[in-house]
Amino acid sequence: MTTAEHLPPLIRLRHARERFLAGGPLPEGLPEEVVSAWRRARFHGVRQDEAGEEPQAVAAAPVLEAARPVLERLAGALDGRTALVLTDARLRVLWTGGVHPAARARADLSEERVGPNSAALALRTGRRAEVHGPEHFLDDWQDTSAVSAPVRVPGAIRPAGTVTVTTPLCEGCRARLPGVDRASAHFRAGHLPGALAEAAAAAIEAELLARSAAPERLLLDAYLAARTGDRPVAAFGGHSRLVDDLAARALTPEDLHRLERAALKDPEARHLTLAGRSVDLTPVRQGEATVGVVAVLHPAPVRGGTEPCRTRPPLLVTGERGTGKTALARELAPHARTVDAAEGELGDIMKDLTQGHPLILRHAERLAPPDTATLNSLLDAHPTAPLYVTYTPGTPPGPCLQRLLDVLAARTITLPALRERPEDIAELLKTLAPKPPAGHPPLTWSLDALRALERHPWPGNLTELAHVVHALAQGRRLTGPVRKAELPDAVREGPAHRPLSPMEDAERTAILQALKRHGGNKARTASALGIGRATLYRKLRSYRG
Repeated sequence: MTTAEHLPPLIRLRHARERFLAGGPLPEGLPEEVVSAWRRARFHGVRQDEAGEEPQAVAAAPVLEAARPVLERLAGALDGRTALVLTDARLRVLWTGGVHPAARARADLSEERVGPNSAALALRTGRRAEVHGPEHFLDDWQDTSAVSAPVRVPGAIRPAGTVTVTTPLCEGCRARLPGVDRASAHFRAGHLPGALAEAAAAAIEAELLARSAAPERLLLDAYLAARTGDRPVAAFGGHSRLVDDLAARALTPEDLHRLERAALKDPEARHLTLAGRSVDLTPVRQGEATVGVVAVLHPAPVRGGTEPCRTRPPLLVTGERGTGKTALARELAPHARTVDAAEGELGDIMKDLTQGHPLILRHAERLAPPDTATLNSLLDAHPTAPLYVTYTPGTPPGPCLQRLLDVLAARTITLPALRERPEDIAELLKTLAPKPPAGHPPLTWSLDALRALERHPWPGNLTELAHVVHALAQGRRLTGPVRKAELPDAVREGPAHRPLSPMEDAERTAILQALKRHGGNKARTASALGIGRATLYRKLRSYRG
């Protein structure tokens, strides 16, 4: 729950937990992730004095079959004060070994059942996690340190379970005076449980790989063999999906889903086009049977080139909100009629397509089911209809819409988010700036303002950037280039240096808006928000990481 470098004094944290359980106010300076975990436990109705229950046998757990010999060997070498715990992907306890008092045994380590713990954290983050003493919610874990590592099955996206090493919280941790941190001697022993958890997870993963079915091994070998250059690679087969980092960055989850469906629908195909990229496909065979497909992506066409103009309809233009999908569609089909699925049912408008009249359909994700079915039927009968569709990925599409997306997958242009191409912002500013009145110079930007614009994540993409540019151009009284101080607070402050939770992001936005309303006066801002100035300063510092 805390980083290895910063842990508040355990005595102070223990007292804070007692005040939390009693409903009293909490002192400032507590790690927000610890307090949030306690609050989630209370929300789920976890009782801090809840008695443990012995794990029950879980049927058909392949991870247990592979892990048991590994864990039994390790348990035999433990020092008598250490326990090993194995869970599955649902955090059900499959096996325990070593010293594990019955009072601490649990059948389920999900946060909904026992509150914050290292196994739940490791499963959620996909990496090693540790929780110590009073960071736990349960009474009988207050003198326990736990370190967990995720266990991954070859080819699977999510961990198949976790391995946890628990040790007693040492006497020095219980009685240490405030001011101690994890760099002190009594914490240095915690490195060994962490190494043991990671070593156990690695050994289990090796055993799972050795036991994997022959088709899965063949697919894995073909995938690894294809990763010899700098091109994105993905492999699909059965229940396996292998995606390297380059492919994960190049394709959205929806793109990957379409690629998988298209590749497995016709395993004998050798090429297809997806998201503006050419993709080479290689089937993976076991004897006469095809057990999977390896996909290697070619580089994306140069942005701003003529490649999209050579793409014939029907065409799908996809990307995040505000990336300019409709503008591109209108550039490709300047004489097309534009209709918006978000404004209601389309009625007889689509009949124009059968007569060769081009149509731009915006917001395909908002299509009514009857309109989607009509479009599918129309494209079945007229596969070259002059249709241009814009689509913003979001919630998983239903089967009818998914069929439409699959039909259009071969002719797709994916517009990148603005945060992925900050080098384009300088040119975009010239395009987006309104034409100045006669006799006035065009809008220009100082270097520090330009750097701030390039660092901003632009969740609204081009639409948000255009709004900022127009607001500055209309409300500006100064002359000369736009300075950083003139930018909106969110842009001027820059992005947080660490990922923020949705709650933190909303809180940061509210604070920045309040600062703007009060002219940057932090005392008045804190008073308006009902918090102390010290709390306001601490929160602003924390958002910068």
